[in-house]
Amino acid sequence: MNQRYAAKTGVSPDKSKMEIESTLRRYGADQFMYGWEPSRAFIGFRLKGYQIRISLPLPDPKDFAFTPAKGNRRSEEATTKAYEQGERAAWRALLLVIKAKLEAAEAGITTIQDQFLPDMVLPDNTTVAEKIMPDIRKAMDSGKLPPMLPEAHT
Repeated sequence: MNQRYAAKTGVSPDKSKMEIESTLRRYGADQFMYGWEPSRAFIGFRLKGYQIRISLPLPDPKDFAFTPAKGNRRSEEATTKAYEQGERAAWRALLLVIKAKLEAAEAGITTIQDQFLPDMVLPDNTTVAEKIMPDIRKAMDSGKLPPMLPEAHT
């Protein structure tokens, strides 16, 4: 995970989660939750009747064992500090994405449905992205993709 945005933030993941929750409330969410497992965290919320679940990949601590510039091995303490910085940056980036999507919908540039479609939870507890990505990958692997521009209708 190579992150530039918020690479030097001192804001804790907990503070970012609280900001995400308060931002969602401001835009009308009436439910919120979060959880985690070793490789990723999740947030879930209900907004305008849609159940939305976003998965946040968390950095792998092993990815911080060496310095990026020269490849020198870090001490265990330095590795932990670098990993924690990566985790803080990931949460800040998620907050930024959510704010941008909500504000774009609020401004009428797009809709909540369009912005969060991949993350909408279906009745079988999968997200739209989890459901359709295998088919999209097959199409890409086969090389059978439609033209970039739709045909003109006259």
